[in-house]
Amino acid sequence: MLLRALAATGVAASLFGSSGLGGSPHPPPVPIVIDSVTANGSGCPTGTAAVSVSPDNTAFTVTYSTYLAQVGPGSSPTDYRKNCQLSLVVHVPGGYTYAVVSASYRGFASLAPGASGIQRAGYHFQGGNRTTNSTHRFDGAFNDDWEVTDSVDVRARVFAPCGAERNLDINTELQVDQGTSSPSATSFMEMDSTDGSITSVYHLAWKRCR
Repeated sequence: MLLRALAATGVAASLFGSSGLGGSPHPPPVPIVIDSVTANGSGCPTGTAAVSVSPDNTAFTVTYSTYLAQVGPGSSPTDYRKNCQLSLVVHVPGGYTYAVVSASYRGFASLAPGASGIQRAGYHFQGGNRTTNSTHRFDGAFNDDWEVTDSVDVRARVFAPCGAERNLDINTELQVDQGTSSPSATSFMEMDSTDGSITSVYHLAWKRCR
């Protein structure tokens, strides 16, 4: 699935500093462009995921409309796990490179006593040998909004290769386990928004290439 093209002018200096980055804390003087995004997976069927830039141009966001994993009456055997694979083609002005410094994920979960839910995420640059991964677990009984934020330590940040255009691949997953809950109970976990209020947010940092 091809999503609409994007443009972003960079990120705020408050997200990073020159220490440890080996370069300027300022974003490029001209916009970066995300001109192609593909989305594949059971959590983001065609037409159910959208990408946009935040109003202050400090991040890009992904909004889903049918990203839901569930178990219990009426669920199919494959509903317990949903995933989405995004691949972003990012054009960066010459002399600059970027890294993802944090990612926030939000949604809603209703987990019966004894059930559990898991949210997983990972991203890497195509052709690279380093992947940043995270896993968060939620135990029932739980019936509320959920939100998790993954931050990358300065020393662990993975920057796009200078002078080479590499896709940024982002993989997410939701999984629900019935566990010891009643077979008649329905449990679900979603990263879902029909009004645009629930999104995944990815913040970037910049440095100059040498």
